[in-house]
Amino acid sequence: MGKVSNKLGRVYVDTSAYLSLLLGEPGHARVSVILKRKILCSSSFLFLEAERNLVRFAREGVIDARTFQAAQSQLLQDMSIFILRDFTTDLCLTSIFPAVLLPRSSDLAHLRTAKWFEDEGGLDGFLTLDKKQAQAARELGLRCLLPV
Repeated sequence: MGKVSNKLGRVYVDTSAYLSLLLGEPGHARVSVILKRKILCSSSFLFLEAERNLVRFAREGVIDARTFQAAQSQLLQDMSIFILRDFTTDLCLTSIFPAVLLPRSSDLAHLRTAKWFEDEGGLDGFLTLDKKQAQAARELGLRCLLPV
């Protein structure tokens, strides 16, 4: 019988996947299963995007005040369960771009940070619920963990 590894795999989580978990949105069950017993990695930018989206959802009436407060509180708690990489100037001018797609700046920040994690210890995969982001990640050689 082969040797069993106790090493937990590292998964990069983008904002779409994180928000699905935080708010119980469609796809959150699949995301939850994938992240079970994994080391979660992301850019510190994840929390800026998540907070911005929570405010937008509250202002647009997508979520009520109680849901907003609970999600905001959970957001603060969740910062401690991630290995975070700040999006610093060394990631800004790496010349890393997908071959075909030209992602939005926020998506590119996640892609470049994921590539950094991959180079600095490896990643089991990239987790997104965004179809274009998944395509861009695959173009960069990142393994997408959901078929979007």
